[in-house]
Amino acid sequence: QVQLVESGGGSVQAGGSLRLSCTASGFTFEGSYMGWYRTAPGNECELVSTVSNDGRTYYSDSVKGRFTLSQDNAENTVYLQMNSLKSGDTAVYYCAAGDDVPGSDGSCFISLFSGRPFGYWGQGTQVTVSS
Repeated sequence: QVQLVESGGGSVQAGGSLRLSCTASGFTFEGSYMGWYRTAPGNECELVSTVSNDGRTYYSDSVKGRFTLSQDNAENTVYLQMNSLKSGDTAVYYCAAGDDVPGSDGSCFISLFSGRPFGYWGQGTQVTVSS
């Protein structure tokens, strides 16, 4: 059974940093597509950052230059380093992966690189940035 678990969220003042982690069991991030998404009250699900199966990364314009996605294949964990946080970054952050799960509609989690919906996602971690 595949499980993705996000951690590292919390409350921070504007300008601060947080590092989110997404650890998988039953799924291997190495060589796979995955992505970080966020949802805030009143806003649609937003793609924050994603990585392709060959290591290409994408960042949304709203986080480019501030957020960095990285992987630790030995730990089977993907990180999202978030620096210079702004109040607009306040949201629940989700990691998603597995773009080859039959029958998945992916909810809002669609792989930018493959165009296919992700079949696995975590429970989310809250990030709150106060100004």
